[in-house]
Amino acid sequence: MIRRRWAGGAAVGLIALIALASALWSRAGAAPAPSQPREVVAGRQLYLTHCVVCHGDAGRGDGPSAAGFATKPSNLADGRLMNGLPDAFLVNIILRGGPGEGLSPGMPPFAAYFGEAQARDLVAYLRTLADPPFAHEAARPLVVVPGAPRQPIFFSHLIHAGSFQIDCQYCHADARRSEYAGLPSVERCVGCHKIIGVQDNPEIGKIHEFARRGQPIPWVRVFKVPEFTHFPHKPHVRAGLACQTCHGPIERMRVVGAQTGPRLLNDLARLIGMRPASPPLTMGWCVDCHRAENATRGTRAPLDCIACHH
Repeated sequence: MIRRRWAGGAAVGLIALIALASALWSRAGAAPAPSQPREVVAGRQLYLTHCVVCHGDAGRGDGPSAAGFATKPSNLADGRLMNGLPDAFLVNIILRGGPGEGLSPGMPPFAAYFGEAQARDLVAYLRTLADPPFAHEAARPLVVVPGAPRQPIFFSHLIHAGSFQIDCQYCHADARRSEYAGLPSVERCVGCHKIIGVQDNPEIGKIHEFARRGQPIPWVRVFKVPEFTHFPHKPHVRAGLACQTCHGPIERMRVVGAQTGPRLLNDLARLIGMRPASPPLTMGWCVDCHRAENATRGTRAPLDCIACHH
C-alpha cells in the first residue's frame, strides 16, 4: 500500500514537473532552433575566428579592436547598406582586403588563410545578420564590362550608387539642366570626404592631393556619342528616363565601362536582311527607344533627322 501511494505520488509529481517546464518554455517563446545550412555553420566559425575581434559578436563594427581604427569597421548587420551588395563584391573584399574595392586597408586580405569557397561561406553567414533581413533577389550579380578604363581614383559606384543609393544627379548635377551630365568637381568630392576615409584610405587621399594642388581629377571618359550628333541630357532626364537605360546598371559595376557604337557584324547582318538589336548608343538604338517610348508612354520623342543632326 505504501509503495503504491509513493508510486502514484511520484507519477503526479513528474507530470506536474513536465507541465511546469512546458509552461516556462511557452512563456519564454523558445522553440528548437532550426538546423542551419552547412555554409552558414561553416561561415559562422570563420567569422568567430577571424572577424569578431573587429566587427563584434553581432557584426555591428563594435569589436574590442574597433576603437583602434581611424575608419570604424563596417556594420555588417545593417541590411540597408549590405543587402544590395553582390556576393562577388563581398568575397573580393574578404580575400583581397579593402583596397581590392577601393576601400580602407584597415580591412586586411584573408586570401592567405582561406580560399574563395570559405569566403562564400562567410558571406552566407553575414547575410543571416542583416536587419532588415536579407532576400536573395536583393543582391543582384556584379556586372563586369570588358575593357573598362582604369580611372585615376578607384571610385566605387557599387558603394555610392548601390549601397548608399546616392542619386546619380548628386554627382552629375548638370544632367537635368544642360546638354551634358557633368562630372563632380574636386570640391564636391571633398565635401563628403572631409572626414570619411581621409585618415586611412589612399584613394580618398588622392582626392585631397588634387584639391591641394588646385587641379581637377582627370577622369577618363567612358560614354561619348559622335561629334556630329547632338545629344542633350536635359529632356531625357525630365522625361523620367532612368540613367541606367543608356548607361547600363552602373550601380553594379566595379569599374564603369561601356561597349557602344557601330559593330561590323551587326552591320553585315542587317545587310543580308536580318534584324539584330542595335548596339547601345547607335542611331538605330536611339530611334528604336524613341519609337518604344512614344508607343508605350505617349511621349513626343522626335524621329526626324534634324533633332540630333543639326
